[in-house]
Amino acid sequence: MPHARLIPVRTPDSPEGVVIVLHGGGSRGEQAMVSPTQLSVLRMVPVAHRIARAGRSRLAVHRLLNSHRGWDTRATPVVDVAWALDQVADQHGDVPVALVGHSLGGRAALLGGAAPQVRSVVALNPWVLPGDRVDLAGRRVLVVHGSEDRIALPSRSAEMARRLARSTSVGYVTVPGARHAMLRHGRTFEAYAADFVTATLLGEPPRTPTVAAVLDGDAFVDG
Repeated sequence: MPHARLIPVRTPDSPEGVVIVLHGGGSRGEQAMVSPTQLSVLRMVPVAHRIARAGRSRLAVHRLLNSHRGWDTRATPVVDVAWALDQVADQHGDVPVALVGHSLGGRAALLGGAAPQVRSVVALNPWVLPGDRVDLAGRRVLVVHGSEDRIALPSRSAEMARRLARSTSVGYVTVPGARHAMLRHGRTFEAYAADFVTATLLGEPPRTPTVAAVLDGDAFVDG
């Protein structure tokens, strides 16, 4: 059976927080394995490195490679997130965690964010379904979605953000002109993710006006 894997990006001796970066996937069969070279995995490498630079020696950053490429009833990325949370707890101790995911990884970050050690969640162009439900009370949540995403519908993630906002602090940022792959506006997505996790895990002041507005309580912002 395939197993999930954690790829260390930065692992200081005594981090104040941990960030787990989650990749997307596709509609694949249960036995389809994740390759470290597939585009959905490589897409999150610059995001992880941007977070590692922003967190310096204060944050540990790991990339999670899922056990399976897709999402089905028996093998979901949420199970892999739970496994990864146990692994980083064993390695780094009882420190707060942020989950950062793209596409299906964004969905996994949101649905796996109810774990007690998770303090904040960043979902980039998350592929969510209308029936997705999770209680993220007490967490800080940031959803960043490109206005031109035709794969993961922004209307669905906006509706989920509204549901979550009934019980927790949620910011929803629209990136005008951005598409699902985050290619043309990649640095914008990276900057918002890094800014949000360093603010929520380390208490550092945000560098971008957009994230500052979200942390000040603005629910829907154009990035």
